[in-house]
Amino acid sequence: MIDIGITKIALIGAVALIVIGPEKLPRVARTVGMLLGKAQRYVADVKAEVNRSMELDELKKMKESFEGGVRDVENTIQTSASDFEKQWAETTGEASTPLVPPPPSYPEYKHPKKNWRLKQGATPQWFKARAGVRTKAQSGAARVARFRPHKFN
Repeated sequence: MIDIGITKIALIGAVALIVIGPEKLPRVARTVGMLLGKAQRYVADVKAEVNRSMELDELKKMKESFEGGVRDVENTIQTSASDFEKQWAETTGEASTPLVPPPPSYPEYKHPKKNWRLKQGATPQWFKARAGVRTKAQSGAARVARFRPHKFN
């Protein structure tokens, strides 16, 4: 790295004062400082991106090794289960049957709104009142008038 001491900075400042002049020197120093700050932020962003990509590569390698281990365990479990099934069939004299029963069959789907009028009429009034179901039709103007606060003169 560049070795800059106090004496070299003082020499650069003196030359800049002579070349640029005392009127423009603060503005130039401010611009140089802003450019150096931007350069430092850019370098820090690049370093952070490189570190993130390295960590991502490491995570991908860990994921691949974990998935490989899971596949190996799964294969060993499947082979041991098939060996167990064979031994069970040999000892009991039964034909090989799967250990997992078949999924249950469900009845055919029927639309729930088939007899909605019957269902609506079967609901008790006290339940409708508690659930907030409107039982009487009311126009918008009547509803506004009903809930409008009264004026007391």
